[in-house]
Formats: sequence, C-alpha cells, structure tokens
Amino acid sequence: MNEELFRPFYHFTPAENWMNDPNGMVYYAGEYHLFYQYHPYSTEWGPMHWGHAVSTDMLNWQHLPIALSPDEHGAIFSGSVVIDSNNTSGLGSTDKPAMVALFTYHNAEMKKAGARNFQTQGLAYSVDKGRTWVKYKNNPVMENPDLIDFRDPRVSWYAPQEKWLMVVTQGDNIGFYSSKDLIDWQALSSFGKGIGEHSGVWECPDFIPIKIAGTAQSKYVLLVSIMPGAPNGGSGTQYFVGDFDGKDFVVDPEFAVQLQEHNALWLDYGTDNYAGVTFSGVPESDGRTLFMGWMNNWLYATKVPTEKWRGSMTIPRTLSLQEVDEGLKLISRPVKELKSISNQPADFLNIRVNKDVEFSTLFGPISGANRLSMIVTKQGANSLELTYSNHNQQQLVISLDITSGAVTIDRSRSGTTDFAEHFAKPQVGKLRPNLDSYSFDVFYDMASIEVFINDGELSMTALAFPTSPYNKIQLKASHEVLLNKVTMVQLKNE
Repeated sequence: MNEELFRPFYHFTPAENWMNDPNGMVYYAGEYHLFYQYHPYSTEWGPMHWGHAVSTDMLNWQHLPIALSPDEHGAIFSGSVVIDSNNTSGLGSTDKPAMVALFTYHNAEMKKAGARNFQTQGLAYSVDKGRTWVKYKNNPVMENPDLIDFRDPRVSWYAPQEKWLMVVTQGDNIGFYSSKDLIDWQALSSFGKGIGEHSGVWECPDFIPIKIAGTAQSKYVLLVSIMPGAPNGGSGTQYFVGDFDGKDFVVDPEFAVQLQEHNALWLDYGTDNYAGVTFSGVPESDGRTLFMGWMNNWLYATKVPTEKWRGSMTIPRTLSLQEVDEGLKLISRPVKELKSISNQPADFLNIRVNKDVEFSTLFGPISGANRLSMIVTKQGANSLELTYSNHNQQQLVISLDITSGAVTIDRSRSGTTDFAEHFAKPQVGKLRPNLDSYSFDVFYDMASIEVFINDGELSMTALAFPTSPYNKIQLKASHEVLLNKVTMVQLKNE
C-alpha cells in the first residue's frame, strides 16, 4: 500500500525534496541514466544540484548519490551527458570511455550584483559508469558572450563531419556550436528569432534526427521549452522540424506552413509536460528516440500539495515523425517497457454503448494506478466524455467534441485544486474533426493522467490530486457508440 497519498506507483520521483528538469539522460552499458535538477535540502527550488538514478527499463529506478554539486563557479543548471567512445576529449580511454557532462553554471552572486555573464558552461566526466564525477580543471569551458540567458547545453555527435554539436539557449534563440574534443567550442549559427512562440524565455533545447515513419528519410527536430507561452498557460515545449547541414538549421517548408497557421506546434497540449529531452546513446539496434519530461508547470510547481517531495517525471515515451494531412507532425507514444509492470490485461470487443457505460461493470472493481485503452467508433455520436471519479465526488473529465476535434481535460473538481488559481482551469488540445473512430490510451497514476489519442497524434499530460484514488471510470456519449476494443490493465511498480 502506498502510504504517501500522492506518491505515484510507476512515475519517477525523488525520495525527498525538490526536483525539476531531467538532465543528461543517457544509455550506457545496459543502464538508462537519469540526472535531474535537484535541491537536496528543501521541497522548494534552491541551489541546483544534479540528482542521479539508473534503470534497466526506464521504470524501475535505483537512486544514486548526487552526481554534481555547486562550486565556486555557481549552481549546476541543466545540461546533457554523452559517451565519448572515441576518447576525443582525452578524459577517458577507448577501453574505458568517459561519460562527459556539459552543464550550465549559474552564479547567483554575480546575478545579484548586476552582471550579465552569470551563466557559463562547465564540464565534468566519469570513467566508472557515472558513479563518481570529476569536474574539468579549467572550467568553465564556454564563457558567456554577454547574454543574460545562456544555458542548458545539449550535446550530440554529428557523424557526417565527425564533430560534437551543441545547442544552447541564447535568450530568444538557440545557438549552435561545434567541437572536436568537447572542450574547445566554436560558434556556428543561431536559430529562432522571429519564429515560433516567444512569450517567455527559451530553455532546455534538444536537437535530434528522427526518421519519418514509413520512409528511410530523416529530419532534424528541435525541441524548445518556454515559460510562459504554452497553449494552456505557463510552461510547455514547442518543436521545429527541418534540415541541418552541419552549420545551419532550416525549417522544413511544409512545417513552415504549419507554423504560419498555428504560430507554434507543441509536443504536448496538457499543462504538465515540461523541459523534456531525449536519451543519448540509445543503440542503433534499438532505433527509438526515447523521451521523458518534468511533469509539472511553473505556474504552480512550488505549490503542489505533496509534502515530502515535489516533482515527478512523465512516463517514458517514443518520439517519431509522421506525415499527416497538414504536414510533418511529432508523435508521442508510451514505451513498450510499460508492459513489464502490467498485470494480465482484460479485453472486451465490439461493445455497443447506448450513451454511457461504467467500466467496472466490465472489468470488476477498479483501484489504484491503471491503463485504459479503447477504440471508439462514433456511430451517430458527436461527443464523448471519459470521467475518472472517486467516492468523494471528485472527478477528472476528458471530453472530445468530434465535430470540432477539441479535446478538453477538466480538473476543476478533480480533488485538491485550491493551491493555485490556474490549476482548475480547463486545458484544450485539437485533433482532426469528424473521424469515424478514435483511439485512446490513458495512463492514470496517483496524481496524474497522461492521455494519448489516435496513436499519439495528440498527447495531453495533467497532474491531479484526488484525496482518494479514482476508482470509477465512466464513458458517456451523445449517441450510441461502438467500442471496437477496450482494455484495462492495472499498473504497479513496487
């Protein structure tokens, strides 16, 4: 039994105290490494360290000692980790390659004194699979070019030119840099001025090549998190699709048309998926682009009603590019590893629902964390409503207006909501309207819901804090619908 009311069963949380952005996610020697922004002395944000955990499946995590702590250069803000397999840095060897972290130093005293260059980039390395870390003797490796915001380096290997590539936020744009050794960096170009959403500060970029589904062609995807400016308020992650020639990133023409219509396209249209990045080092034999985000929003992150800890990560997801009617779209799907924490699924096929159905009549009692998957043929219906509720009359409602394609998550009566004014406001995403059928894949844990519709065409992530777990799930429709398939799985990770 989970003794902490809102502690999730299968989402990563720190054992105690404050956590935000995932950092330095990397796969090496059979382990997924998750580093994260961590304040070990409080449940409030404070001088940032890098917390550290490892897993063989991205679900069962082992907490390790803090990897990086503040020093004379400042606190340790976000960054990335790569495996220097060819020992380009000289910090390891070809037999025992160094795990190299690039991160932002944030000097709070310099900021307080009015300096502009209080953020620089530092380097640390490990030659024992990330268990102990040594900071580079000549830190910082990148000085600040007189920018107030200069942070969150994301590093990757660019094979066509045999060099390391870094993207880093520079206020309202992303800077591109290259290096042969991870230590000496040269500026290449910048991207972002006048394109995308600019209501807030750009941060936590990621830059990855992703194959277009069903083809051999790849495009580069640039993730950029922003606060504020997200479609449902507060913080969110926008993305850009294009081509990269080793120096400049240029948006794909089809994607540019989408940007003209929407201003920005978003990785997730819920309020609570932020600062997410992908794992580096994933073997080519795996072939997936694996992603996790911080499941929170800066509008209320410091106020959420957890006591011993604050902050959790989303479930791990696979990102892919797919050609849709409007052009290229970034798709998010839950990873296959989630099956490892699932009990035997219960399936029902071809059930006609006359306006409403309570799923416990099909599956028996519902309790705790679960996954509900269903394919719904609309028949004559023009709206659907999926409600999670408990005996305290608290409920979270996911609704789909088939005519317009609007998907709404309403958590105004979901449980504890009064800790922040914005928390109870509805959040809206958009699908293609008037489709004959829609698929839903919904993950509920003790304080969150993650919704994937039409095989990841739309994802929405939302925190919720019911004072007892939701134990009732009901589907309502404006008219008779056909449940082609509905599956319920209990999820436990203990």
